[in-house]
Amino acid sequence: MSKLLKTSRRSLIKSVGAGALMAGTPLLGRFASAQSGAPIKIGFQQHSTGIGAAYGRWYGRTTEAAVKAINEGGGINGRPVEIVAEDDGTDPKRGAEVVEKFANQHNCDVAFGTLFSHVVIGSAPSAGEQKIPYFVVSEGHHVASGGLNRYTLQPGITDVKSQVQAMAPYVADNLGKKVTMIFPDFAFGHDHRDFFTAAIEAQGGEVLEHIAVPPSETSFTKYFPKIPRDTEVLYHVMVGPAVLTFVKELGEFFGPSSPAIFGFIDSLEAVDLTSPGLEFLEGTYFWEGNPRYAQADQSSHDKNFRAAVGVDENGASVSDPKDVSTYAHMFGCWETLHVIKAGMEASGYQGPSDRQKLIEAVEAMTNMAESDAHPQGPKVFNGKTHQVFGVQYISRVENGRLVKVHATSIEDTYYPDEVDYTTQSF
Repeated sequence: MSKLLKTSRRSLIKSVGAGALMAGTPLLGRFASAQSGAPIKIGFQQHSTGIGAAYGRWYGRTTEAAVKAINEGGGINGRPVEIVAEDDGTDPKRGAEVVEKFANQHNCDVAFGTLFSHVVIGSAPSAGEQKIPYFVVSEGHHVASGGLNRYTLQPGITDVKSQVQAMAPYVADNLGKKVTMIFPDFAFGHDHRDFFTAAIEAQGGEVLEHIAVPPSETSFTKYFPKIPRDTEVLYHVMVGPAVLTFVKELGEFFGPSSPAIFGFIDSLEAVDLTSPGLEFLEGTYFWEGNPRYAQADQSSHDKNFRAAVGVDENGASVSDPKDVSTYAHMFGCWETLHVIKAGMEASGYQGPSDRQKLIEAVEAMTNMAESDAHPQGPKVFNGKTHQVFGVQYISRVENGRLVKVHATSIEDTYYPDEVDYTTQSF
């Protein structure tokens, strides 16, 4: 037996869960009604190493939990789901190679999971060439812009353009209109630069300075003197292993006399807000895709999601309070896997020959109600642009916790279509 088969079998048993095995129902008996007992194989393109490693770790835990839930519910079309994970190193070239492996070596039904935009952009052409559906859990505007292909979809998480468009009115009305932006110097950061600049200008504001920082940077103090003195709002979004250094140095630079600060939680994903040096964040604001801390109006769906993934009310691992999750993003893996399940069931998916039917079934989706499958909130999928739209959250740091102060409507996030993928051939 090959190493691959051994690994796959272990991962299948693990994904079903020890509790299910102990319940007395034989594993294969759960899926006896399927035309084929073979598992549906989902290739998980995981940022296990590189600048996306913190996200990759929590995307992995969320994916395991989602597959466990799906399998305990009978799988997809009566078949168990198996995850085949490959590390892409958060690297575009390696990402493309991983997608090819999913299609040609692992014989996966679909590929899934990518976050960092430069990896998505580098990998999507491979998905089109291999004709394998590629469900990304990113945020860049690269899918909805029309820059990719019909095989690439983003149905479980919103994109930067929709997010910043929904945030700009709150920033302008409550924090100020003269903004300086600090962002990572690659596609994701460029989306923030371009779309927030346009969004704040639409509110009568202006961006005084764009400060681009290489994503591999480890110290940031040299960039801060570029912030104009008349800045009313400092807008920051940073990614990678040095995010804690970034926010600490930001606080050291400003001291007690900072402008209003609005950040995307990317700058603090997987970072404990009680870390020494982060006291200056008190009273500052963050966009959150999903509130890290359980809120006063927490839904039963969020409560169930936290329990399934193993996250406490503070957004940290239940087994280690210092192991903080990437809660604002990782729900996208859970929701995307449930979209794949719904699409496969709607299309009667049986194997790779049904990939076209799967994509068409997902393209036909529209409203996604808030539920255990969609715990972040209700969404609307646009089949033409392959992009989902949903509510956004703004939180304020109060007593060392992120407290939700504003939730947008879905309509706040809409923008005109820039592509119609359904007109493209397969």
